Amino acid sequence: WKATSLKYLDLGNNRLFGQFPDTLGNMTNLQVLDISENWNPHMMMAGNLENLCGLEIIDLSYNYINGDIAVLMESLPQCTRKKLQEMDLRYNNFTGTLPNLVSDFTRLRILSLSGNNLVGSIPPWLVNLTRLTTLELFSNHLTGSIPPWLGNLTCLTSLELSDNLLTGSIPAEFGKLMYLTILDLSSNHLNESVPAEIGSLVNLIFLDLSNNSFTGVITEEHLANLTSLKQIDLSLNNFKIALNSDWRAPSTLESAWFASCQMGPLFPPWLQQLKITELDISTTSLKGEFPDWFWSAFSNVTYLDISNNQISGNLPAHMDSMAFEKLYLRSNRLTGPIPTLPTNITLLDISNNTFSETIPSNLVAPRLEILCMHSNQIGGYIPESICKLEQLIYLDLSNNILEGEVPQCFDTHNIENLILSNNSLSGKIPAFLQNNTSLEFLDLSWNKFSGRLPTWIGNLVYLRFLVLSHNEFSDNIPVNITKLGHLQYLDLSHNNFSGAIPRHLSNLTFMTTLQEESRYMVEVEVDSMGGTTEFEADSLGQILSVNTKGQQLIYHRTLAYFVSIDLSCNSLTGKIPTDITSLAALMNLNLSSNQLSGQIPNMIGAMQSLESLDLSQNKLYGEIPSSLTNLTSLSYLDLSYNSLSGRIPSGPQLDTLNMDNQTLMYIGNNGLCGPPVHKNCSGNDAYIHGDLESSKEEFDPLTFYFGLVLG
Repeated sequence: WKATSLKYLDLGNNRLFGQFPDTLGNMTNLQVLDISENWNPHMMMAGNLENLCGLEIIDLSYNYINGDIAVLMESLPQCTRKKLQEMDLRYNNFTGTLPNLVSDFTRLRILSLSGNNLVGSIPPWLVNLTRLTTLELFSNHLTGSIPPWLGNLTCLTSLELSDNLLTGSIPAEFGKLMYLTILDLSSNHLNESVPAEIGSLVNLIFLDLSNNSFTGVITEEHLANLTSLKQIDLSLNNFKIALNSDWRAPSTLESAWFASCQMGPLFPPWLQQLKITELDISTTSLKGEFPDWFWSAFSNVTYLDISNNQISGNLPAHMDSMAFEKLYLRSNRLTGPIPTLPTNITLLDISNNTFSETIPSNLVAPRLEILCMHSNQIGGYIPESICKLEQLIYLDLSNNILEGEVPQCFDTHNIENLILSNNSLSGKIPAFLQNNTSLEFLDLSWNKFSGRLPTWIGNLVYLRFLVLSHNEFSDNIPVNITKLGHLQYLDLSHNNFSGAIPRHLSNLTFMTTLQEESRYMVEVEVDSMGGTTEFEADSLGQILSVNTKGQQLIYHRTLAYFVSIDLSCNSLTGKIPTDITSLAALMNLNLSSNQLSGQIPNMIGAMQSLESLDLSQNKLYGEIPSSLTNLTSLSYLDLSYNSLSGRIPSGPQLDTLNMDNQTLMYIGNNGLCGPPVHKNCSGNDAYIHGDLESSKEEFDPLTFYFGLVLG
């Protein structure tokens, strides 16, 4: 560290840890210090830096450094503050407000503080940084309004304030930022109307005002002089787009996002002259059929979203020559047959329309990864040609009138999500799925599938949702199902399963561990940069019907870590496995309407996450475990129609359940006594012996004497 002539030191993208050494201060000629992407939250400027007077660029981004940002600023000597030109502190865990001494950095051109936990308003002393060209403050917790004096930083080329808590309006003074190329104010709480002065930013390339509460009308005056504009995003606001029919978009425009703006009911004529590659006009109140010019005008668009409107009519018969890669048409009133698909398409969502006839027998889309056709009137058989979609990872054909068996696509190995529920499909569970070891979501519910559940189901180790309810499956539940360590949702209800509940349920490790709340995502590499794009399962139409709390609930917005087991309405026998009580993350347990016997596991109170417990209509006997009072999250309980006996446990949570008629959850158990049933407990009622007879199980002397010895 005695390299006193060193000017450039790059230690980025390593795994360095610890604090800066004191000897760093010996590098008196150092101009560039890059220690980015070391992912070191304990890195801080702790050494002797007083001699680093030549430093012009410092990059500490992507380290997740903890602490008050003022400590870092104060560690830089006065001579460094006067010379520093670039300071990149993005994506750390800096807290606090920006200290006043930042105004000492008078030569600063680039200030990047995004992705931290900074609070407070945008400090007024930033106006002293007159040489600033880039100001990045996005993804913090900044509050207050956008100060008008930002318009005095006339050298700015990039201003990014998105993903904060800013309120108010866009200052008209922004019209003075003539060199501005990027303006991103998205994901705040900005409201009021957009000043017309925004239209004077002749060098603006990227404009993002999305996800705010802006109001008012966007006219050609706002866009008149934006001759360099490539991307505009006005979506998720309360704008009305009212451009003259002869308005001409800038020839440079490539991407336009108007989701949730008021645009309809008719398709505005100015749309047809957009020569762009990405267009989002979803939820814009459009009605009626597509105008004659629509498909020819946008045949070269790669991304098109017109979902959530009231558009009717048919699609063009031949779309194979069109350039679409992602096409969202869901939630409209489209009818007719499904056309041939664009050759380059990777995502197609036509769900929630009234498409009819059958799936084309000549499906040709070699790059297709996501196909969502749920909630239509598509009938007939699933064609063999679907097996040619070798890149397919998400297939949703639910809520149609499909019939017959699922084709055996043994060459398909990439399926991660297969949703075929609410049809009339039959046959055995598709055998080709055993080759799809990445399968995460399988929903075959509400069909006519039959036969045994194969043992290879236990080899699908990444399976998280297994939904086979309302079919005709029979025989035992295979023990191998307990190998599914990632399983969080198991629904085998309303079938003909028999035999015992598999033991070793404690191997379902996801259900044993309390999870941080998250959202089930579908990850697909489809973006143009080769990165990973995430889609919420709900955004592709996945809806999960859950039998919990005594009713059928629809989980539509989130399949978040809802952890559930539903084996109800089968012919299961034997005892409830005692290790089911190890499933501490389980929120819903429904074993009702079976022929289960034995006692309720004594340690059931260890299932701290249970919100709904239904053991009704079985042959359970013995006392209700007192540990049930430990279930502080329980909001629904049904133990009715068993042979339970003894005193009903009492506790703050149990006493509040089903307040209207608390006896319903215990009805059909003649041996129970104490509140809320109208039967007083005598001194011997806690030890009623008639339950063994009513259980219809054979008396086992060995078990009896073993229990007697333990007693």
